Amino acid sequence: MKNSALGVVIAAFVLCGSAAAKSPRNDQMLKLDLTTRIEQRCDARAMGTVSREHKGYRPDELVAYAFADPVIHGTNIEASGGAIRSAGRWYRLAYVCETSSDGLDIKSFSYRLGAEVPRSEWDAHYLVPQ
Repeated sequence: MKNSALGVVIAAFVLCGSAAAKSPRNDQMLKLDLTTRIEQRCDARAMGTVSREHKGYRPDELVAYAFADPVIHGTNIEASGGAIRSAGRWYRLAYVCETSSDGLDIKSFSYRLGAEVPRSEWDAHYLVPQ
């Protein structure tokens, strides 16, 4: 999805467990169409996971479509050409994610963090400076 306005939603909607199912955040997420909801939840999972598993990384933006459009089948998304920003630098990122039928809960998630994206490639791939 090439809508940068939705990127703002990503960090705000890291939801966990069944208690979150009744939260106001979920009410806002349910206003999004299912495809957007799935991508937003999986993007948020990617950012949180990278932050926890890679010392020194503090992701603040993710572009799932930077190098290739994500492919969504039902509640599964494969974002093979994403990029994630941390400390003003962009890095390639690929993930595969499956959500619940309502797109709110993550059922499975795997990812691969790749090399830094050279500054000279940012504009061509919708990657903005901090």
